[in-house]
Amino acid sequence: MANIMELENLATQVRRDILRMVHKVNSGHPGGSLGCTEFFVVLYNEMMELKDGFDMNGIGEDLFFLSNGHISPVFYSVLARKGYFPIEELNTFRLIDSRLQGHPTTHEGLPGVRIASGSLGQGMSVAIGAAQAKKLNKDSHLIYSLHGDGELQEGQNWEAIMYAAGKKVDNLICTIDLNGQQIDGSTDTVMPMGDLKVKFEAFGWDVMEIKNGNNIEAVLNGMADAKQRTGKGKPVCVLLHTIMGHGVDFMMHTHAWHGKAPNDEQLENALSQNAETLGDY
Repeated sequence: MANIMELENLATQVRRDILRMVHKVNSGHPGGSLGCTEFFVVLYNEMMELKDGFDMNGIGEDLFFLSNGHISPVFYSVLARKGYFPIEELNTFRLIDSRLQGHPTTHEGLPGVRIASGSLGQGMSVAIGAAQAKKLNKDSHLIYSLHGDGELQEGQNWEAIMYAAGKKVDNLICTIDLNGQQIDGSTDTVMPMGDLKVKFEAFGWDVMEIKNGNNIEAVLNGMADAKQRTGKGKPVCVLLHTIMGHGVDFMMHTHAWHGKAPNDEQLENALSQNAETLGDY
């Protein structure tokens, strides 16, 4: 049984990492990173079956692909806190020659990162390909992926969604971060997408929702449910309802912090709302 308090403490520390990373270089995307913190913490510490060490092939373990690569701060923090690379390396975020670029890349050889992402709309296609490779290799492990809700405005997603159901890619769990915000405003203002549950179901997916994506226990239970749905002939979609900027009161419920770093005073305020738990880098 997961220790909820330990996971909550880790989520708090990850939020501190995110805030400090983007503040240091006055660049990055804190909003979506803060909103997806519980998801990443649960995924890497409770859900995924992982091997010791890292290799690009990932045979014999679950794999994760981040499609909305601009939320790299939360990805990097969780990878570091999981032991993929030194926590101190978070201090190099977005610096020249750093392995921790604004969008995850592969040529620097950062452990935990298997694709360059950030060109929105492409991650689902990659995840589907990886899931089919698992089947060809007779590897029973799963593929997980994360996508922004605004990202679904990209047409390539829907070709991939149609393909995954048509080819019965049932070792795949795609999670959609439903925070209702994107860089230019609310998703309903920029490009309304209607009922995503109905749309995914119409394309032949098994769809479930996690109503409180910023609650550790809800994410634990929801992702465990999603895992149980795999292997039954349909790809699985998790609609994860989150709040952009969660955990920092002045960043919540607005697109304003999608890609904006806090100044010194704002950082101090934000950190005061997230008391240190495991130790900063």
